[in-house]
Amino acid sequence: MSLYELSDVTYSYPGQINALQDVSFTVESGEKLAILGANGSGKSTLLKLMAGLIFPSAGTIAWSSQLLTKKTLVTSKKNTFMQNFRQKIGILFQNADVQLFCPTVFDEIAFGPMQLNMPKIEVENRVIEVMEMLGITHLRNRTPYALSGGEKKRVAIASILPVNPDVLLLDEPTAALDPRTQSWLEEFLHSMAKAGKTIILATHDLDIADAICDRVIVFGEDHRIAATGTTHDILENRDLLLQVNLVHEHYHHHGESWHKHGEAWHEHSHIPDKDSHD
Repeated sequence: MSLYELSDVTYSYPGQINALQDVSFTVESGEKLAILGANGSGKSTLLKLMAGLIFPSAGTIAWSSQLLTKKTLVTSKKNTFMQNFRQKIGILFQNADVQLFCPTVFDEIAFGPMQLNMPKIEVENRVIEVMEMLGITHLRNRTPYALSGGEKKRVAIASILPVNPDVLLLDEPTAALDPRTQSWLEEFLHSMAKAGKTIILATHDLDIADAICDRVIVFGEDHRIAATGTTHDILENRDLLLQVNLVHEHYHHHGESWHKHGEAWHEHSHIPDKDSHD
């Protein structure tokens, strides 16, 4: 039984063209999956659908064979499925500022388990454990908005961990990170994978996909799936990556990284992040 099953999913924002068109795929428990696509291809929308924050305009999404709908996740009065789903799924947004809203880092990390009515002492113990694991104990009483970009990303990740989710949905997790924090993030995701978590990365960063994921789904700029395959096979398919606007003619795959060759670039410059939204 697949963890996720998406069948002919289409999503349209009000007054706009489709953000996703006829999308079908499955995700197995414990899988490490990259959703690759250029900015605007629909990756962020897809993660919101998989998190049950929005719902398809057409088609269906099932999690553990249960359809994700407004009825199953919003309107049902006695909703054990909703509680279970919300506890099992953790989503990291591309912009950490969207995710952080509490007065202190401790309050931010405690917010999720508090919504599940966990005993206060258990919440505190979980928050302390997560802060120690992510190396942010010294930020406990700091105001989130005053933190650096890397610190905000760590706190945003920390905020989804105390409920011990089985699935991590990560939207452009390397966006705006310095090299040291990117390295930390890669090591952290490897540790989560070893712990059996299902990891789904939405990104246009080919290096993080290569480092973390076993399988890739590629979206084209027409908001449809352009290809699926192993990470190795997809990243070796330069014609495909050119077609979907993930690389251009100056990018080349060397060893474990994609690099750009050109007079304005150092020999081993990595693919830059772009500041836009799906």
